[in-house]
Amino acid sequence: MGGVEDIVIVGAGIAGLTTSLGLHRLGIRSLVLESSDSLRTTGFAFTTWANAWKALDAVGLASSLRQHHQRILGNVTTSTISGLQTSKTSFEVKGKQLNAVHVVCSAEHEVRCVQRKLLLEALAEELPSGTIRYSSKVVSLEESGSVMLVHLADGTILRTKNKLKICEWKVLIGCDGVNSVVAKWLHFKKPAFAGRSAIRGFADFKRNHGFENKFIQFFGEGFRYGFLPCDDSKVYWFFTWTPSSQDKEIEDNPARMKQFVLGKLEKVPDEIRNVIENTELDGMTSSAIRYRHPWELLWGNVSKGNVCVAGDALHPMTPDIGQGGCSALEDGVVLARCLGQALLKKPSEDKREDKMEREGDHDEYTRIESGLKKYAKERKWRSINLITTAYIVGYIQGGGGKAISFLRDKILARFLAGFMLKMADFDCGKLI
Repeated sequence: MGGVEDIVIVGAGIAGLTTSLGLHRLGIRSLVLESSDSLRTTGFAFTTWANAWKALDAVGLASSLRQHHQRILGNVTTSTISGLQTSKTSFEVKGKQLNAVHVVCSAEHEVRCVQRKLLLEALAEELPSGTIRYSSKVVSLEESGSVMLVHLADGTILRTKNKLKICEWKVLIGCDGVNSVVAKWLHFKKPAFAGRSAIRGFADFKRNHGFENKFIQFFGEGFRYGFLPCDDSKVYWFFTWTPSSQDKEIEDNPARMKQFVLGKLEKVPDEIRNVIENTELDGMTSSAIRYRHPWELLWGNVSKGNVCVAGDALHPMTPDIGQGGCSALEDGVVLARCLGQALLKKPSEDKREDKMEREGDHDEYTRIESGLKKYAKERKWRSINLITTAYIVGYIQGGGGKAISFLRDKILARFLAGFMLKMADFDCGKLI
């Protein structure tokens, strides 16, 4: 078993904690640096599709989380312009997933809306005490000759030699969100503004809300909103739109934010309006939607030496196919598996004893570098596919104008709903 500093993970989000837990399951300890003083639970909830449950099964958390989140059985889409239903899709169908040994198998589409807080707490509780170090913000990375330095805001410096003798850590993984210091060091640009913003909310009725187990979506002139039940009393909702210069005033004002969303609800049932009205002011948040240009991943370095990125640091995407958090779970499993293969491999037995330590360190670094390259290769095209699909679907779903509305409501409605199932029809494999 490696020392606690063998692998340093920046960011205790979904990707960071999943990677750490995956490594822990393999007997490899890691240190997770989190800039906040506690787990960051903003975002309230997110849709977990079949691919996410495959990843959660791999790290041993799926069963416990299923107990607290009801299954979503289908999707219903309605136009607020006409008031007519434009599509209805069942999630009680089977897809064809490519499993870890590249065999196509039949698998059900499992869809649930998972509370982010419960997921992060479940991940953190499975980790050894002391794995997460809070109030530890990484401010910069520095290469000094053969030594890599990680500078923290409190003045702490973590260091390693790049190739030969390992000092404090062996692998650095950036899972520190869209403004990732590690991604910047790998020469990725800041994520681009998609031209839209999102308001997310979470309503706790404290009683049975009466909603069916369905993902309900509405489209209007240049906006989209959706509602998903998490359990019998809690409903997660979102609203995306193209903001004007006047809309900037609502971003930091929850009361105005709430009235803004209510003002956009046109031909919708009273139960839908009731969800927004029952959302507390501290149960809403607003943010600009950002994404990484897919060609950056095509030409960029997902890993370099013993450094790599995962989660939002790797593939920030628009939320239109619900794969941001799901793909972060995938990243964690794949990355833990690749590092496990590199770190748990025994050195060659035919080395002379006096050369064992020096050559062993060099061999281990080479295996780590190869393992991260393997991870990057596995995740690059998957990430490019997700980012591109999400952007195109979002452009059509959130577009305004008669032409886009006609195309979306009359021709592409069923096709767009099917896209979500297609992107979720994926198996990241087991840890071993």
